[in-house]
Amino acid sequence: MPLLLPALKQHFGFDSFRAGQEAIVRDALNRRDLLAIMPTGGGKSLCFQLPALLMPGVMIVVSPLIALMQDQVRLLADNGIPATFLNSSLKGGEASERMGALLRGEIKLLYLAPERLLMTDFLEGFLPRLCEAQGISGFTIDEAHCVSEWGHDFRPEYRQMHLLRRHFPEVPVFAFTATATVRVRADIVKQLALAEPAIHVASFDRPNLFYSVAPKSSKTYGALLTQAKKGGAGIVYCLSRKRVDELTARLQGDGIAALPYHAGLDAEMRRRNQETFIRDDVGLMVATVAFGMGINKPDVRWVIHYDLPKSLEGYYQEAGRAGRDGEPAQCALYFGAGDIHTAEFLIAQKVHPATGEPLLDEQRNARQQLRQVLDYAETSACRRSVQLRYFGEDFSGPCGACDNCTSQRVVEDWTVSAQQLLSTVARLAKLNQRFGAGHIIDILRGAKTEKLIRQNHDAISTYGLGAEKSTDEWRHLVRVLKHQGVLEETQDGFPVLMLNTASWIVLRGLQKVELAAVPKAERVKREKKSRGRNAVDAPAMGSAEDQLFQRLRALRKKLADEQGVPPYVVFADAALRAMAAQRPTTLTAFAAIPGVGAAKLAHYGETFTTEIRAALETA
Repeated sequence: MPLLLPALKQHFGFDSFRAGQEAIVRDALNRRDLLAIMPTGGGKSLCFQLPALLMPGVMIVVSPLIALMQDQVRLLADNGIPATFLNSSLKGGEASERMGALLRGEIKLLYLAPERLLMTDFLEGFLPRLCEAQGISGFTIDEAHCVSEWGHDFRPEYRQMHLLRRHFPEVPVFAFTATATVRVRADIVKQLALAEPAIHVASFDRPNLFYSVAPKSSKTYGALLTQAKKGGAGIVYCLSRKRVDELTARLQGDGIAALPYHAGLDAEMRRRNQETFIRDDVGLMVATVAFGMGINKPDVRWVIHYDLPKSLEGYYQEAGRAGRDGEPAQCALYFGAGDIHTAEFLIAQKVHPATGEPLLDEQRNARQQLRQVLDYAETSACRRSVQLRYFGEDFSGPCGACDNCTSQRVVEDWTVSAQQLLSTVARLAKLNQRFGAGHIIDILRGAKTEKLIRQNHDAISTYGLGAEKSTDEWRHLVRVLKHQGVLEETQDGFPVLMLNTASWIVLRGLQKVELAAVPKAERVKREKKSRGRNAVDAPAMGSAEDQLFQRLRALRKKLADEQGVPPYVVFADAALRAMAAQRPTTLTAFAAIPGVGAAKLAHYGETFTTEIRAALETA
């Protein structure tokens, strides 16, 4: 087996592997099928790119998005690694030229979409020729969660990837994804027909990300505007296209360089806006979740969810687009009662297009996902522990990098209100009647609805006992009781509340019900705590080190524009910070900077050391 560390430094500029990478690389070099689950920013691409360089033949990489494969090829090319892609963006004879280069052994990695791979003339025509001429080192299925109907981004064409095993039984299959629950992992192994695969599951913890949640209020937009004015690349996620357009226009009116992204824009405008953001020509993208999976912009400093996300897995993925370079980043979520009502309305719209009958399984799954998101948003526990528990990872906290762990939460005793609510459910059950939360709350608040009066429920002893609390406060209590396992709700299309064993423990006064007080929207000061547990403090603004960093960023932008590539293709922010701290003035010293491999040393070494020397002379 080749010496891995010298190869790692030569091709990628790193002196050591990140956690978990080396074991995956070694399994790949041993031609063993594998499934690797590594969080965004964990370095999963290197785990198949390095083996591709060290093994004979061509590595075939299946990727779901054109933008994703083009970005990877750009990054590899700048590291001097022969890689190419085949997709619909190619013109004229470009595809034929690239296929010829593959057959001649001039390419080590080929990126393509599953649709192209499965074309009969490619799968049964070109690939056998390539296998005979150069050999195929492996099939890498990137974003492998797309193969599973239980994944958050299922793509039917991925279901046909098992054909690779039939046509090329001796070629190993490497599956990679950033997020996959235990159920999705098992489905990936089954659908791809992986043979006794090595399973690698890295920690889902992203210690450089600071997580916070705040209620929506009249001050929410002001908080967003303040964040945008601080600078640094940011993404704001919204639930609807209308919200995206309105928010973008408002931000632009307040002097913020922001662009929209959603499926309602034509393809050319989406491409142009995305490229403008990636190239640092604009700092803020306001988008629906249509934006993100194909974006490899490592220096996003903050992500804000302006609306409640649809699932906890989706939130982890979307928020995880911040700080992929390992530098400190902020992930904020705003939500209010209106978001919950909207989510419940959208769930109710999941009906059969022909008959109009409710799709009960889809509705049940969507409600479960909503409960998980609300559990995260309303918890007073460590937010990181809630996220990691979802992925089957134990983390007790405190993390020191979320709002719950860095600010004291006030806890209020809601036992009496909980008993009133549970008692109402119990009294209706005695009458062999079951109702949803809305009707129970109407009884507690003393409402005079026609339905309530007709049922004679104004005669129930708890009628009007909770009039001092708003409907939203009661709904919040219902959700918390469900989260805490003190109350059940059916999932058969029409949710009704039911008691369980834990309900009676509370009713008998043997257990308190405590809720974290809703945090004030203006509590936004985090300072250094927002940098995360293991993050390295950035130099103070205005320091000599920061001035050099900004000067190197300007040089990077100039070189990137000249080459027509995003700035991070030249160097990541982390590499520039290392240059600003170490101030290498010779090529030998420059070669020691993390991220400087042989190709980058030859390509950029003289330019950057000259700039550093000039900066030191004028300091």
